[in-house]
Parts: sequence; C-alpha cells; structure tokens
Amino acid sequence: MTVNLIKHVAEDTDVTFAARVSTLGGEARYQEASDKDAGLINYLMRDKHGSPFEHNSMTFFVEAPIFVVREFMRHRIGFSYNEESGRYKELAPVFYVPADDRPLRQKGKPGSYIFTAGDYKQVRTVNGDLRRISEEAYSTYQRLLDMEVAREVARMVLPVNIYTSFYVTCNARSLMSFLTLRTKRENAAFKSSPQQEIRMVADQMELQFSRLMPLTHAAYERHGRVAP
Repeated sequence: MTVNLIKHVAEDTDVTFAARVSTLGGEARYQEASDKDAGLINYLMRDKHGSPFEHNSMTFFVEAPIFVVREFMRHRIGFSYNEESGRYKELAPVFYVPADDRPLRQKGKPGSYIFTAGDYKQVRTVNGDLRRISEEAYSTYQRLLDMEVAREVARMVLPVNIYTSFYVTCNARSLMSFLTLRTKRENAAFKSSPQQEIRMVADQMELQFSRLMPLTHAAYERHGRVAP
C-alpha cells in the first residue's frame, strides 16, 4: 500500500485558534503552539469538544487494491474522494498478493473473528491461485481491449485485488474517527479488528498525521484513541 501526503493546511494551532473564538471572539489570534495549547487540546479531546478539530485539511494520494478502497470509502463524513476510472483509462497490471505471513484462517462468529496463520499448503495455494487468476484476468482484459471492446465493459473481468488510486481529503476529526476503526492498538479504548490490508493504509496516514499535529495526536493517544 502506498500513501503520500500531497498537501495540507494542518497544525495544532488550527485547533486552538478555532476553540478560543468561543471565549475571545474576534480577539482570538493565530499564534505558535505553546504549553497552553497542549493543555487546551487535551481538554477538548477529553471532553469531546469535536468541532475545533475540523478546521484543517489533509490530502492524501493512496494506491491500494480495490477491495481495500471500497472498505475505505465507507467513511463518508468529513471525507472527499476522487478515484481513477477504469471507464476512461486502461488499468495497469498491478495486483495484490498477500505476504506469506498474512493470517489466512478465520475462526469464530461474526463480530468476533480470530485470524490465525495458514499452513504451508494454504499459503502456497493462496499465493499461486491469486497470481494465476490475476494474470489470466488481465490477459483477458487486454484481449477485449484489443478487440475494441469498451473499457467500461472490459474491466468487468478484473478481480478486486487489482490496484486503483485515489485522492482523499479529510480533517483531523474525521481522520481520527477513521483511525479508531481501521487501526489496532493495545491502548485503544474501542477494540477494533480491522482487516490487515486497510490497517496498512491507516498506519501510514496516522504517521503523517502525528508529524503534522503532534499535540493533537498525543491527546488522541492519551484518551484511548477515540475521536472527539
């Protein structure tokens, strides 16, 4: 999975500047982050005053398999998306095949699954079958395009492990809501069990977020990784 931060207007002072207008009105001034800002951000996070965390913006360019992107796009509040289209361009032959150590066995009831490692036969079968089917599907896709079949029809033969790319823009509050569900941490108050592949995307986004807004990220961690 590839996640690149394309542009941003996102600093910890964006949060405190927005919050202080509640008490200072037009007297609120934008300034460098300080210890007072850390305390205010911690208070806002703790008491779930969420709107000040919305006055910022981060745009990411993400490359991931279609099955990951479809799961990602379940997040709609505070997110904007634009994705490459198989109707208008020829899709590249890039497919996702999980690493050999990716857990393959699913046990338990819906909502409380446990995933465990596969045996040697399962690993080799998954790896081999995914590669074979991906190659066959793309060969068929190319053959249909060569016959001048429309791209929007030819793409129907492609599996969901083919890569796509998209821009996603969000603010810190919406991103923290995403991270609460799509990461897995021992210190999380809300115990989530996201699919491994979307975790690979979320972890990269969180790293960028922690660098842009360290005080906000620290408060998010301190209060159980639950978005305000």
